[in-house]
Amino acid sequence: MNTYKRIAQLKKADDFRAYLSELGVEISFDEEMDSSPAAPLAQSWQLQDGFKIGNRFCIHPMEGWDATADGKPTDFTRRRWTRMGQSGAKLIWGGEAVAVCSEGRDNDNQMLINTENLPTIKSLRADVEEAHEALYETSADLLVGLQLVHSGRFSKKPVILYHHPYLDEKKGLAPDYPLMTDAEIETLIEQYIVAVELSAEAGFGFVDIKHCHGYLGHEFLSAYTRPGPYGGSFENRTRFLREVTAGIRARVPQMRIGVRLGIFDMPPFSPDADGVGEPMSRKDDASYWFGADSANPLKQDPHEPLLFLELLEELNIEMVNFSAGVPYANPHILRPALFPPSDGYQPPEDPLVGVARHLTQTAILKEKFPNLLVVGSAYSYLQEWLPNVAQNQVRTGAVDFIGLGRASLSYPQMPADILTGKPLNRKLICRTFSDCTTAPRNGLISGCYPLDDFYKQMDVAQELKVIKREK
Repeated sequence: MNTYKRIAQLKKADDFRAYLSELGVEISFDEEMDSSPAAPLAQSWQLQDGFKIGNRFCIHPMEGWDATADGKPTDFTRRRWTRMGQSGAKLIWGGEAVAVCSEGRDNDNQMLINTENLPTIKSLRADVEEAHEALYETSADLLVGLQLVHSGRFSKKPVILYHHPYLDEKKGLAPDYPLMTDAEIETLIEQYIVAVELSAEAGFGFVDIKHCHGYLGHEFLSAYTRPGPYGGSFENRTRFLREVTAGIRARVPQMRIGVRLGIFDMPPFSPDADGVGEPMSRKDDASYWFGADSANPLKQDPHEPLLFLELLEELNIEMVNFSAGVPYANPHILRPALFPPSDGYQPPEDPLVGVARHLTQTAILKEKFPNLLVVGSAYSYLQEWLPNVAQNQVRTGAVDFIGLGRASLSYPQMPADILTGKPLNRKLICRTFSDCTTAPRNGLISGCYPLDDFYKQMDVAQELKVIKREK
């Protein structure tokens, strides 16, 4: 068991500051919170087309793996989306990852966008807006998007762009496993454009062309060894995004586009003899990780992420949401947590180190692109100190929006409470137990089983406890 201090123990600002100093990391925070109309987190953000997003909170896409077998939302899905609308956040980044084709689903219960499913997906968007209006009077300053994805090598039948020796090993893929062909990529581009047309018909305010977490969009960015027009050079590795964007501009010109971007990656980690995560040994000198130092992939190199943000500006894509890592390979990188998922490992560093890494890399990129709308990630582990760090980050311009993922499952109305100056409900604060990950890893629906009474009282909660004990 690790000996890292729990955030709940750090009750005073001096305690938090001293522990950060002990760890040797810098996380700036405001000691006093501002809940006035002039508060940094209460400020609106105006997009180029004049739309004003009402505050600086964003809800990240959060899959429940609770759709029907044919990809329609269920009551579980509807509840989660409704709670997003009730959160008080004015930017809902995609709801959850919705597959653009059945071959691109990584779970039998992932949502799928097609003509048949469109009415129910449209009703989800309406649920978010109606729930928001019921509590906050208007949704005129609420922007709701839809995240579109092909799961790539994490699909039920893996689809890969190149042979990644580390991830291939984790998935058990043979050296001669076939690569996605250029023709198949062209077909997929058309499927994305059709999905965007359907998203527009459903009334979504933007679409996210997902480029993170090891899924297909992200894999293009590290396809250094792929031959042909979709691999090798930076221009080729971003051709997929450019061609999808061109198709959207031609056929759905009114649709806003966002990108959730993995700004750095690392090699996969696995438990050592004591269960603590350690990186896989390097197999060769090649680089397989976007945003990482080629000589030492445990370090970050912002060169190509900066090039990518330049490309977004060239494509007139003004919204970007930063994440990092791959949940199936190095979960502590993207979701700093004290308690690992069942298929994970004990944290190899204090999770606050992981939070600081996100904040630092986000600030480096944001400084160069003041006109891009940048959403940050990895705040959930801050727990009681989340509001103070969030206010500081937005106030100083290190980031524009505070993205909440895990924290929104246990405590959806945290943004509203922060904005109105209410004390945080400590019983609802996410403590990073990782049950929301462990459950779907074992074929169960995702949710906050420890803190959300809705899930806590379900029979499946007892099943999850048994699974965790056996792990």
